[in-house]
Amino acid sequence: MREVALKIKHVGQPETAASERYPDVTMRSVSSMTGRERERKRIVEVSGDPEDVAGFIEEYAAGDPVITAEPITPLGESTVFVAVTIEVPAWDSITELFAELGLHYRMGTVITGGYERWTLYLDHDDDLGAVIDAIEARGNEVELVRQLEMDEVDHAPRFETAGVLHDLTPRQREALAAAIGAGYYGHQKDAGVEDVAAELGVSTTTAWEHLARAEGKVMSDLGEFLGRDGDDRDADEERSV
Repeated sequence: MREVALKIKHVGQPETAASERYPDVTMRSVSSMTGRERERKRIVEVSGDPEDVAGFIEEYAAGDPVITAEPITPLGESTVFVAVTIEVPAWDSITELFAELGLHYRMGTVITGGYERWTLYLDHDDDLGAVIDAIEARGNEVELVRQLEMDEVDHAPRFETAGVLHDLTPRQREALAAAIGAGYYGHQKDAGVEDVAAELGVSTTTAWEHLARAEGKVMSDLGEFLGRDGDDRDADEERSV
């Protein structure tokens, strides 16, 4: 089985329009889709600069086929949870397309910089080219990010650095790269946030905000990985007793 990561520009959909206008905002699905035949509901997480987050939500809520996009946590924060209701007949659902194709995929897509990021799990006889053609046949644009052979199911889990980086906005990745290049994370810490800001051409506060959000996402994913890894080790030890 292969793990395949795709970037999809969901052309004509409100997520893409809002994400292109606010490229430093990240939208992440945090619940499954529920609802009846004509309406579906889900909860999403929108994160970024508080003003951009508010603008993103307003733009997204105004687009077809969104019926409502109501914040369920306060605006003015860097992360806001939003309850979304979608009109199904007018919605081009990528998840339903994957279901029609009989594909396995990772839940919780991430949208940033105008692209949705999807991870698929393909059998060896699945035709990746045909999958991409089916997505593009709906007017979308697709980029192949990576394609890896998966290890055996009982193999120890790996921390997928590439997957973490895809969750970062372009500015967060740029800030993290600049900080690493300047030695901000080195043992001697040869650089400060002022050096990162100078490299990016932004204020110290802006550089710190980009780094703080990038670090938060990376460390959150690393924490989840270490937790899973610890659980697996405990299970192995129990089986060996």
